[in-house]
Amino acid sequence: MAVRRRIDADAGRAAVRAWQGGADDRTTVATAVRYLLEQLATDHEGNSVEVRVPPFGATQAIEGPRHTRGTPPNVVETDAQTWLGLATGRLDWVTALADARVSASGTRADLAPVLPVRWE
Repeated sequence: MAVRRRIDADAGRAAVRAWQGGADDRTTVATAVRYLLEQLATDHEGNSVEVRVPPFGATQAIEGPRHTRGTPPNVVETDAQTWLGLATGRLDWVTALADARVSASGTRADLAPVLPVRWE
């Protein structure tokens, strides 16, 4: 099933570029986060891992057992700046985990193989 797009691709890419250039206003960060979450879900379709970036968004991705109710067994949660760093390749997964900037639970919650997100 294809991911339903909420963020226009051009607007999303522009927001990511603006963030990389130092913009940190709420609208830019929110758009960039949501766009990169959507891109992750598009490139790695599935429902076995839920990636949460409160308060801006969440998505389910990665092929595997489908999750439908309650707390998912595989969850990754982080703040917006950490997600943007991971998704763009400015921050690596191991460092983010070691610095406790990411909470990851479950056997499929290792995003290292799917990061950075292809966004350009």
